[in-house]
Amino acid sequence: MSESPGVDVKALHAAMDAARAKEGLSWRQLAKEIGVSASTISRMANGLKPDVTAFAAMTTWLRMPAESFYVDPMRSDAEEPELVASLVPLLRARRDLTENDVAYLEEVIAAAARRFRSEREGQEG
Repeated sequence: MSESPGVDVKALHAAMDAARAKEGLSWRQLAKEIGVSASTISRMANGLKPDVTAFAAMTTWLRMPAESFYVDPMRSDAEEPELVASLVPLLRARRDLTENDVAYLEEVIAAAARRFRSEREGQEG
């Protein structure tokens, strides 16, 4: 039986932190606004996963699809996630960016990452 995706708690917490700061909320205020306990958010800061209901409330509050925070348990822990995949949840959490802004930044970051990778491969070969 294959394992299902897990939650990238670090990325979810970072996206919530960015949105929280943008809104000028404390962690307690954020927890109350989302409808979860402050201890749930505190446990996430220590890498513990939220329950399904809290996860749904958080992604809804962020206005981001839950899939943005899925990780594949079959992927090697040593393997770094793609730069764009790591940054997009943070970009989407910003309420001052439109979807078009986020899409543009995704393209720019992806192009820069491709260039860096190409330059590294050129130096190795």
